[in-house]
Amino acid sequence: MTNVLEQNNSLWHWQASLQLHLALRDKKTRLTRCRHQGPLYVQKPFYPEGSECAHVYLLHPPGGMVSGDKLDINIELHESAHSLITTPGAARAYRARPHTEGMQPTQQQNLQLSLAKNAILEWFPMETIIYNGAAAELNTHIELGQGSTFMGWEVTCLGLPASKELMTEGHFTQRYKITRDGLPLFVDHLHFDASNQPLFNNIAGMRGNTVSGFFVVSNESLNPEKNKVLLEKVRTMLEEKQWHTQVAMTDVSGFYICRYLGSSANEARKLFTHIWDLLRPEILHKTSCHPRIWKT
Repeated sequence: MTNVLEQNNSLWHWQASLQLHLALRDKKTRLTRCRHQGPLYVQKPFYPEGSECAHVYLLHPPGGMVSGDKLDINIELHESAHSLITTPGAARAYRARPHTEGMQPTQQQNLQLSLAKNAILEWFPMETIIYNGAAAELNTHIELGQGSTFMGWEVTCLGLPASKELMTEGHFTQRYKITRDGLPLFVDHLHFDASNQPLFNNIAGMRGNTVSGFFVVSNESLNPEKNKVLLEKVRTMLEEKQWHTQVAMTDVSGFYICRYLGSSANEARKLFTHIWDLLRPEILHKTSCHPRIWKT
């Protein structure tokens, strides 16, 4: 492990990276490689639902990114490995410094997730809070192997409306891509510039809401009839609980895509968790097992 704290024009920023490999050995998914540089690391895996699925908590002690910070995360699951990865708290992109010579204000996180044949990854981080004046970029690339299964969500909060700190300055870019053999299967690109208030307020944009999110689930293992029944089951649940105005679910090219638009990160995660509770037994043939850290 090496800590890297760079200084540029008397301004400090982190260059941090994390590399994890998980492999199935003797019927147990084990953390076979853990290399980190700077304030990014994990502790030992937990096995609350048996040895085949490793629960891993991704830790970033600073709790947020400032100007010039760059976080690189690379996670590989070997053949037939299964892991559920989450974070203990929200990620944050703080207000960026003005652009000066030799100092880039951008706060960047690059995430690479690679799944080998028949691997399963459940990627459930807490929300990301984009502070007023931030200059944040989140880049996520998931590469799927033959027969692999991916479930993952992302929840983003623009500003701190509870503290009456709306995002009136700065910008945020999120790029999310799922591929197989280098070919794109799902691509999502969000760019929010606080100076473009029509995007924030218009019906075709954020509709005045400050929290958005999506939940992606690969469903290629389901036959068409089972897929149709399960989709209707989730939609019925959303209508019965009167959640259909906040979240909608579609079936697109081998994926369930659930999208949330509202004003509460807790609500978004609650809705996605309920959907996960319904989908996991049908797709993975396992009941959902909520990480203990979610209860703290």
